[in-house]
Amino acid sequence: MKNAVRTALLTSALAILPLAAQAHRTWLLPSATVLSGTDPWVTVDGAVSNDLFYFEHFPLQLDGLSVLSPDGKAVEAQNIAKGRYRSTFDVKLEQPGTYRMMVLNTGAFASYKVDGQNKRWRGKADQIAMAIPANATDVKLSEMHGRIEAFVTSGKPTSETLKPTGVGLEMVPVTHPNNLVAGEKATFRMMLDGQPAAGLAIEIVPGGIRYRDKLNDIKVTADESGTFSVTWPGPGMYWMNASVQDSKSTIKNAQRRASYTTTVEVLPQ
Repeated sequence: MKNAVRTALLTSALAILPLAAQAHRTWLLPSATVLSGTDPWVTVDGAVSNDLFYFEHFPLQLDGLSVLSPDGKAVEAQNIAKGRYRSTFDVKLEQPGTYRMMVLNTGAFASYKVDGQNKRWRGKADQIAMAIPANATDVKLSEMHGRIEAFVTSGKPTSETLKPTGVGLEMVPVTHPNNLVAGEKATFRMMLDGQPAAGLAIEIVPGGIRYRDKLNDIKVTADESGTFSVTWPGPGMYWMNASVQDSKSTIKNAQRRASYTTTVEVLPQ
């Protein structure tokens, strides 16, 4: 029973926050990122895995899923399903332009002792005050805010859905995320609570880890304006991730961990 509880807690943590130090990576993978035609659809997979874009660990929890249409309005995802190793959903692209698909996960964790016994708790931030017993000692609190995204364009790219919300860690594309070409430089800006995430470390990993000996990751650092650039070494799907820990939690005496993950497609020249 203890092993089962420990596994469940680990699975939940992985699904919420993809820290750079973890071997497991969370991701959304659209079946296509650039589409045309009169009746375009896209299917999106979500998973937690060791090897990027390979289903072998856990499905991504889609409780915090939302889809924005090119005009910024919410679109209902269809055919949502959860399998043993992946989750999936469909989106009908009824409007021309760029769609933003995201899974937002927030939560709080606590570890403490009661009468010398170690205790753990996980739930919503506004529940934590009532959840911790008054006689608890060695209390350690943390708040999580994770954002996992993918961008898909039908026809001509648009920018309405690329605007930041000002909450948590976000990427604001300077180069449109559906206009990336191998051998060309792309520029992005990282924001934390609407302000430039200066000095933030970003990891970029091409897919296909399972079929090569080296990770071939690219590590860059955002400048004072939160901006960074990357020249794509080749075509394919790329995973981009950044995370930060600070004291700007909504919970008193808690540390906040914010993360951002996106999958982008780089097309051949």
